[in-house]
Amino acid sequence: MKINTAEVLLQEEIKDLYDAEKRLVRAIPKMAKAAASEELRNALNQHLEVTRNHVTRLENIFEILGVPAKAKACAGMKGIIEEGEEVIEQDAVEALLDTAIAGAAQRVEHYEMAGYAAARTIAEHLGNGEVVDLLQQTWDEENEADQKLAELASQFLANVPESEEADEEKPARVKGSASH
Repeated sequence: MKINTAEVLLQEEIKDLYDAEKRLVRAIPKMAKAAASEELRNALNQHLEVTRNHVTRLENIFEILGVPAKAKACAGMKGIIEEGEEVIEQDAVEALLDTAIAGAAQRVEHYEMAGYAAARTIAEHLGNGEVVDLLQQTWDEENEADQKLAELASQFLANVPESEEADEEKPARVKGSASH
């Protein structure tokens, strides 16, 4: 397809985001299942519901644009999800595995935020305020998820030694006794 107008470019961006979100609807449950922390598992499951709403919101945008809701394969998200799958296969202590899962999920959020910001810029250029508002709403939700994941990662890291030497200096923690 030749992209010769900003309108066509916006449609292509939305198709890419649509595929990315649909991929995430399938990937997030795997990440949640691998999480050791109930708090991380709950955060991922809550974001799964938000992600389903993103799919619906993108379908609304397709409708506003007057084009069929059709995905275009998002190679970037496919790669980020593959990296996330590698993360959950790591042999790591629970707190570090959860930190790694949170980091993988943050990569997802950052990629999405970049995509939504790019699409929003095009919609602004076209003067399509309704689409701008919908894209901004999703960007805000992705940013909120990113911040929550960063907070969780910091909490998990507070429960692990910084190095093997530090581990020898600190008394062992009993699983589940860490304060949150």
